[in-house]
Amino acid sequence: MDGLTEKLFDERFPTAQDAVSEIINLEAILRLPKGTEHFLSDLHGEYGAFCHLINSCSGVIRAKINGLFAKVLSAEERSDLATTVYYPAEKIAAAKRSGTDMDGWYKTMLYRLTLLARECGKKYTRSKVRKSMPPQFGYIIDEMLHSSIDGGDRDAYYDEIFSEIIELGCADNFMEAIAALIKRLAIDRLHIVGDVFDRGENPDKIMDILCNYHSIDFQWGNHDILWMGAYCGSRACIATVIELCLKYGNLELLEQGYGISLRELAFFADKQKYDAKFAINASGKKISASDATIAAKMRKAIFLMMLKLEGQTIARHPEYGMESRSLLKKIDLRSGTVEIDGVRVEIDTADFSSLDLRDPLRLSAEEESVLDFLVKSFTGSEKLRRHVKFLLERGSVYSVYNGNLIFHGCIPLDEKGEFLAVAACGGKRGKACMDEFARLVHKAAATREERDTDVFWYLWCGSGSPLFGRKKLAAFESIYAPDAALTKEEKNPYYTLSRTRKMSEKILAEFGLTGEHCHIINGHIPVHFKEGENPVKAEGKLIVIDGGFCRAYHAKTGIAGYTLIYNSYGMRLAAHSPFCGVQEAIAGNRDIVSDITVFDTVGSRLKVADTDTGATIRSQIAALKTRLKEKFGKDTFGV
Repeated sequence: MDGLTEKLFDERFPTAQDAVSEIINLEAILRLPKGTEHFLSDLHGEYGAFCHLINSCSGVIRAKINGLFAKVLSAEERSDLATTVYYPAEKIAAAKRSGTDMDGWYKTMLYRLTLLARECGKKYTRSKVRKSMPPQFGYIIDEMLHSSIDGGDRDAYYDEIFSEIIELGCADNFMEAIAALIKRLAIDRLHIVGDVFDRGENPDKIMDILCNYHSIDFQWGNHDILWMGAYCGSRACIATVIELCLKYGNLELLEQGYGISLRELAFFADKQKYDAKFAINASGKKISASDATIAAKMRKAIFLMMLKLEGQTIARHPEYGMESRSLLKKIDLRSGTVEIDGVRVEIDTADFSSLDLRDPLRLSAEEESVLDFLVKSFTGSEKLRRHVKFLLERGSVYSVYNGNLIFHGCIPLDEKGEFLAVAACGGKRGKACMDEFARLVHKAAATREERDTDVFWYLWCGSGSPLFGRKKLAAFESIYAPDAALTKEEKNPYYTLSRTRKMSEKILAEFGLTGEHCHIINGHIPVHFKEGENPVKAEGKLIVIDGGFCRAYHAKTGIAGYTLIYNSYGMRLAAHSPFCGVQEAIAGNRDIVSDITVFDTVGSRLKVADTDTGATIRSQIAALKTRLKEKFGKDTFGV
């Protein structure tokens, strides 16, 4: 134990009894049940559905309510209680509007919520539960949850407290505080397995929640890394972010959500001719005809800039091996063709008539001016700065947590099942490849140098990117050459080879994970539930949790996303139905219906001792015992 550690030890534990008490406390924690982990992937801006899953803890709260109150409350009363936990402020307002006897309603709901909070807190130490409480009501909630009074005396005790709370006008805030505590205790750790951004319209609101979540880690998806690159000043990433926002009709996200002005782009694009190929996919959003027209023009303008910037990025990095994707250099205006995947394809070249054939990747002076303005707007967004700071601090390419290997896309493999040497990260393979990309991202975020920030774009769409996992991104083909063969995005061999137990175990071993209850958990590729595809693969070693959370995928997958739940009894998957909307959920006590599948149970209930936290606690106990013997004597208190 070094000098600094000894000093801290002496400050925290001035007497032997202090150190012994801490050891006993830590030993007790090891014997508690393992906390519940939730895994969510590919949220893609679906704020309403995300909020409901966070509020309902993906069905965990309803299950606890049913277990606790099944014999004393009707199904309707249990649903009403569940919705009150999810949306306490809204349920209070609805009760007041309906002319309900509020004193009686408050007492009934507060009593039920208190019992539910006690149930949720059973697996934690009193200290941890106390730390989870809102400070303004912490003392009284602590007393209520841990009171030894039982039976009728307890009911009278609660009634007196509730009467006082109501009389003081604190009932609303108190109810919201208990509901928040229940939700916090129901999920001990949240894992976001990539792709909060794009498609849906409110990823910024999801990020606001994640930034303040009590216990969380984040595995970057290719859409997340794209926005990170845009904030760090990568012009290729900025152009791509804008093109995607225009494509899905999400201009408000940029302009109002992140305060990014598109004024200069709009002025520049207004000179363009409208092209139906660039019409936006509004997905039910109310957009006027004039706004839709200018958005299509803006998309067309930024798309060409994007192609130029991609070509420039590829030229700066021969090691990316992406020369075939510098498509502007492959266009022949005289023959009206472009070379794609080694094949000459006829296209309408009218959109490229302004290209300088001697230097097709050169941006015009006007384009340079527009991009300079956009770079300042992205890098100056305070809200985006906060979100990217969170992603850098709490996120990475992968995570190893409690025996699970968690990542968004893939571990790049070759056709023979060997770890692919990825030139873009210095030829590294497997775990070393993932670690190197994480290092390069942090370096780019620190330096903001153009050549460094190119790594963000590569991770977005590079053929060796573990976040992308495909041979190419066929954005150009989807607009100019929409042939099925040309638009096909061939996946990395990982997506077939990892479906065998042998390959999954090889990947797990690369990250130091062995044993029956170790798993790979990733998203990125939607599971086609309605076609009978099973998200649990490789004889239970691989779980793919992208179930089409985004509305755009519901028709393809047949569900509205998965939540993987890992508690002290093992693992289960919840396949969710589409969210009905907050108003309908509150008015009709409607929930997201979830189909639960249990697929990995453990022989005996898992305890904290079986987790990574347990390993850390055992190390702390060993260090405490060592120092205790050194400072106070070998036989002190028998330790």
